[in-house]
Amino acid sequence: MTAQTHAPIQLEALELLEWPRLAQHVASFASTTAGRALAAALPLAPSRQESLRLLAETTELLALDGLIEGGLSFQGAADLQRTLLLCSKGGVASGDDLLEVASTLAAARRLRRQIDDPDLRPVSTALVEPLRTLPELEQRLRFCIEEGGRVADRASPPLSELRRQIAAVRAERRDRLNELLRRYASLLQDSVVAERNGRPVLAVKAGAGSQLPGLVHDSSASGSTVFIEPQPVIALGNRIRQLEGEEREAERAVLQELSALVADEVPALEHLQHVLVQLDLAVARARYGAWLGAVRPELEADCLAPMQLDGLRHPLLLWQERKLGEKAVVPVTLRVHQDLRVVAITGPNTGGKTVTLKSVGLAALMARAGLFLPCQGTPRLPWCQQVLADIGDEQSLQQSLSTFSGHVRRIARILEALPAAQADLAAAPGASLVLLDEVGAGTDPTEGTALAIALLRQLANRARLTIATTHFGELKALKYDDPRFENASVAFNVETLSPTYHLQWGIPGRSNALAIATRLGLDAAVLADASTLLAPRGEGELNQVIAGLESQRQRQQEAAEEAAALLARTELLHEELLQRWQQQKEQSAELQEQRRQQLERSIRDGQKEVRRIIRRLRHGQGADSSSLGETARRAGQKLKQLEQQHRPLPERREHQGWLPKVGDRVRVLSLGKAGEVLSLSDDGRELTVRCGVMRLNLELAAIEGLHGEKPDPPQPQVAIRSRRNPASRGPEVRTERNTIDVRGMRVHEAEAAVEEQLRAANGPLWVIHGIGTGKLKRGLREWLATVSYVERVSDAAQGDGGQGCSVIWVK
Repeated sequence: MTAQTHAPIQLEALELLEWPRLAQHVASFASTTAGRALAAALPLAPSRQESLRLLAETTELLALDGLIEGGLSFQGAADLQRTLLLCSKGGVASGDDLLEVASTLAAARRLRRQIDDPDLRPVSTALVEPLRTLPELEQRLRFCIEEGGRVADRASPPLSELRRQIAAVRAERRDRLNELLRRYASLLQDSVVAERNGRPVLAVKAGAGSQLPGLVHDSSASGSTVFIEPQPVIALGNRIRQLEGEEREAERAVLQELSALVADEVPALEHLQHVLVQLDLAVARARYGAWLGAVRPELEADCLAPMQLDGLRHPLLLWQERKLGEKAVVPVTLRVHQDLRVVAITGPNTGGKTVTLKSVGLAALMARAGLFLPCQGTPRLPWCQQVLADIGDEQSLQQSLSTFSGHVRRIARILEALPAAQADLAAAPGASLVLLDEVGAGTDPTEGTALAIALLRQLANRARLTIATTHFGELKALKYDDPRFENASVAFNVETLSPTYHLQWGIPGRSNALAIATRLGLDAAVLADASTLLAPRGEGELNQVIAGLESQRQRQQEAAEEAAALLARTELLHEELLQRWQQQKEQSAELQEQRRQQLERSIRDGQKEVRRIIRRLRHGQGADSSSLGETARRAGQKLKQLEQQHRPLPERREHQGWLPKVGDRVRVLSLGKAGEVLSLSDDGRELTVRCGVMRLNLELAAIEGLHGEKPDPPQPQVAIRSRRNPASRGPEVRTERNTIDVRGMRVHEAEAAVEEQLRAANGPLWVIHGIGTGKLKRGLREWLATVSYVERVSDAAQGDGGQGCSVIWVK
């Protein structure tokens, strides 16, 4: 059968699933008239490749729309279809229409500039890259047409001359009218020039009309005033009318010329219009998905691939919840493994069975149309070529043969649209999803049950997935005979006599008629008799089994919730213990730092005192002062040794935090999507991530691990070359500034002098101590060996003093 033969039943399914209503919701996010019209139709992609392209386009534009302040703007983009058709047929467009062409070209150029990025947005860039925005045509149109659609004077020399003449004649007529107002003031009812039939007139008293020659155009309602165009200005008015006619012809010539220019570029403009409409629809899809809080689905190529929809919410009900403030939508979870073909959903009326059907059907259509799905996690499903439905109103009172016949005819058309055999199922270009509401209803229950079982078995061979709602208890047992069948049910609270709308997977729904009747106070004898009648049919025992399964599921759910709560409390306790340990560690480190600083202050105070004593002894005399100086020198050396011993070691930080590696999966915080690490920068602080079809260059702080790990960036490597001033080092040749003569000084005096020079040195220091007995040289060398910022000491070159001079190299 051809696609055209199948089209009516698929269109009927779209109506049953309320697809046009969802399309209207998407259209409300479009920016242009043409975009809203296309979104209202919301076409379905003809192939999986096209659906993937639409999804990638939605993803790219969603990210870009969030980055640009105010979002992507289509301001200036107009619907050019009528204008292009008129120009292509040789017609003359108006100034307003031609201005719309110019503004649309400008909008297209702006959007192309914002979107063009082959690395980040390859799909959208491929769409806008071949656009011709025709800057010369836009410039010509804006040059010739002013705001408001008026043809500018500069558009044509003849037009400019005509308008100059019109202005001159109007000025002359105005002067003559003012002169007549002064001359005939006594004959006039008003001193204002009025207008009748586009001609200037004077309001003359009825009795004086003959005194003012001219053409009468009108009279007042009372007859006391006549409106006369004075004879002296009639010729000027005729001249103005003539010039205005010539002006219109000149304007039309300009518009005709511009329309011809547009006609020459109709193919390029039609393609530009098509691209703008596609972009507007893509942005509308992105904004609609963001408003719903939806996520991008994964479309599998295999028609028999598993289907996973976690926390799926009906998009139309979600719209009502957020737009109209209605009650919260209860999500459903659907997980269909590869071999499953039929799911039978049972449960009470108004329990959410039909909503579940429509939610799944709309999810398949939305993914095909390039829309995100209102799910949790990452929804996965095969690309559905056909979504076929038979959904009726089970609340209808017309459950008669005519209703049953209508259902049968629709199901017959559904079977015609499906592959003929199971072998054709895997070879089909896309999966088939069949949704049946109250299958087999509307006729005798026994015959309806048999028909429903036979139909579902047939669909199991010919459709990827069939979801059917039913009240027939016999359908609950099909899963135990055929592994391709599965049960599900909507939960019902017997205590409150109300549905919970939760979908229970793997458990059939039980009848609640007797329980509801008991709660409503029906006679006990009637209830007992009904229970007796159910027993031979096995209904009572089956309901007991289902009740036991529901109770066991409830206990498991409660145990899981208790375990989750216990785990949460454990994690909080663990976090609290870590925080306290960290606080104690910081307090201990702070105390040690305070003690170290106190010791350093004491050492510095001692050093200052020693230097003070040394300076005082320099001016003293005798052996006692020499002995005291030696003692002070030793005390100073001891204090420096203490300073060296208690100086803290450089802190070595061990970065044991989490860092991503190439090939890891990470989460991009700005998109909330998972991606793969493609490369890392040399310093480990930036990385390239592929998120779907996008390649993003991000800082390390913009990502996290899939389990919430926060990255710990590596510390920058800082090499401390010197404790001295980091300015340029001094010359490494001997000069007056880097040379000190200590000959004749005692050792402690030489130390003090050299130390003062070393603290200000930014290069090598030459110390002239002479040879003599060698005591001064040895004392200085021993002291310099204890100085932390001295790198080495050596004898000077032969030309700089040789062994009688030491060169001190600082770090």
